[in-house]
Amino acid sequence: MYASIRTYRFGSGSIDDLMHRVDRDFADGLAQEPGFLGYQVIATGHDMIMTVSMFRDREQAEASNDLAAQWVAREMADFDLERIGLTGGDVMVSRAGAEILEPAHH
Repeated sequence: MYASIRTYRFGSGSIDDLMHRVDRDFADGLAQEPGFLGYQVIATGHDMIMTVSMFRDREQAEASNDLAAQWVAREMADFDLERIGLTGGDVMVSRAGAEILEPAHH
């Protein structure tokens, strides 16, 4: 299992509108990608968000980085969304409760 963590800063619009757009227009498509295991978007404050994508292997996770970058460039210009960080790694310890299987929507 491999996780890709991306951080973004947005310069305009509301966090609610941004999250709604990601939920409506990106998350389900990402979930259809090969090796997909999970995706979360976290509002970290100060006009910042973090995404955590989990895939079966590194190549699949890295492909999600490219997919996300293309989608942000094409669909999120009105939010002035800028990726400011990208990291990833092998998931070494993992736990999940049943609630994680229920999609969160915004």
